[in-house]
Amino acid sequence: MIRKLQPKDRGELKVIIDEIDQFNELEKAVALELIDEALSDFNQGQYNVYVYVSDDNQILGYHCIGQRPLTEGVYDLYWIVVKPRQQKSGVGRDLLSHAENFVKERNGRWILAETSSKESYQKTRNFYFRNYYTQVAEIRDFYSVGDNLIVFGKYLKM
Repeated sequence: MIRKLQPKDRGELKVIIDEIDQFNELEKAVALELIDEALSDFNQGQYNVYVYVSDDNQILGYHCIGQRPLTEGVYDLYWIVVKPRQQKSGVGRDLLSHAENFVKERNGRWILAETSSKESYQKTRNFYFRNYYTQVAEIRDFYSVGDNLIVFGKYLKM
């Protein structure tokens, strides 16, 4: 089941974020900051967090999505995170499908996801390719020298 974030979820989400080895400490802090922002004002709308809950009420992952400021119909997938032990089980695919439906329900046309060119993010890039995303942009040396920003996108209006 995928449902809207609840205040009781924060602790479990922090544990999941901390388990992701490819995230550095700053990335972990930013991920948690967006969760806190979503929890601080459920009406803010910029950061919409949904959690994937198993049959035994364990959170297995989450996504955070919001409309890109100053655009019509363009949404950023800020985070999609799955417990390491649950990766390759379909949780990420289900979360991504949920995010796409979130955008479609709001008459959105694009969903964008930014990631790193570092080798440790190769599985992430492959995940987007497997789910029919295309690489729409790359900015060299964006995060640091040798670490490019890669933007994946999927056009949802067909």
